[in-house]
Amino acid sequence: MTDDVEAEDLHARAAEAGIHRIAVPTPFAVGRVNCWLIEDSPLTLVDVGPNSGRSLDVLERGLARFGHGIEDLELIVLSHQHLDHTGLAGLLAERSGAEVAALGALSSWLRDHGKAVEEDDIFATEIMREHGIPDDVRLALRGVSASFRGWGGSVDVTRPLEDGSVVRLRDRELHVHHRPGHSPSDVVLHDRSRGILIAADHLIRHISSNPLISRPLGEGPDAERPHALEIYLASMERTQAMEDVSLVLTGHGDPISEPVALIDERFRGHDRRKAKILGLIREQPRTAHEIAGEIWGDVAVTQAYLTLSEVIGHVDLLVADGLVEARRDTGVTVWHAV
Repeated sequence: MTDDVEAEDLHARAAEAGIHRIAVPTPFAVGRVNCWLIEDSPLTLVDVGPNSGRSLDVLERGLARFGHGIEDLELIVLSHQHLDHTGLAGLLAERSGAEVAALGALSSWLRDHGKAVEEDDIFATEIMREHGIPDDVRLALRGVSASFRGWGGSVDVTRPLEDGSVVRLRDRELHVHHRPGHSPSDVVLHDRSRGILIAADHLIRHISSNPLISRPLGEGPDAERPHALEIYLASMERTQAMEDVSLVLTGHGDPISEPVALIDERFRGHDRRKAKILGLIREQPRTAHEIAGEIWGDVAVTQAYLTLSEVIGHVDLLVADGLVEARRDTGVTVWHAV
């Protein structure tokens, strides 16, 4: 069975369960974001796309294909805090009167989006400074981030979700599981009776989700740096151990039919990356930014923080294994082999 045929079959299975994909364009390199319409009572939309006229138009036309309009929405569920998943939430909630559900700890972040993103940028800038990204690149990244803010927006969470809670619809129960790592706020929704997991960016079929180093929810911009990759690996282990998951609906790209095998593949990929980074550090001490340059070369400025997060995450694993240690030279962290 070809990938296209398999994907078509998986989407057909989701549709039989009353769950339909509406792929909405984004301005980001990841491409379109999947919004999932659940035809149930209340009529539910999981994720909404970025705040743009084009995205709104595509979303409206997608809803119309299934005989619905924005005003028909009764519940909006936000899987995590990234702009391509939350940007239109405020507008949709205002037009429809729908309840908005998200992780409870994310409520204040979504309520005051502008302040939250500014504090996120301050936090990220300090991480970049500490790990060797030059001043001009940090300044450029701040500018890029500021230009992206318009794709997001504020919204009030009226139904806070917690790990282990249940979203009850007329014909199904969606069990909520907190799966941080890709962001601090990721939740997945498990329809146990149908074996379906709506996973957003926690798992993606065609690429490995980036465990971005993010400011912890509820803390200020001077918060201690979390070990995002360690957190993400633990989350994937919990997902891999789940029973009754035979179909995963993702935030980008096509569904997943064998999540256990995919997660095993992701673990192997992280092991390979960890070994490569250890080899580079054994050659000579390096900053995380220097390691990223060795692996990816002159990446686009918009990718510098992503690649830095990737490197730091794997170095955290090497530190935990007792293979690498940090030394601060002139205020910048340099990694040394033990």
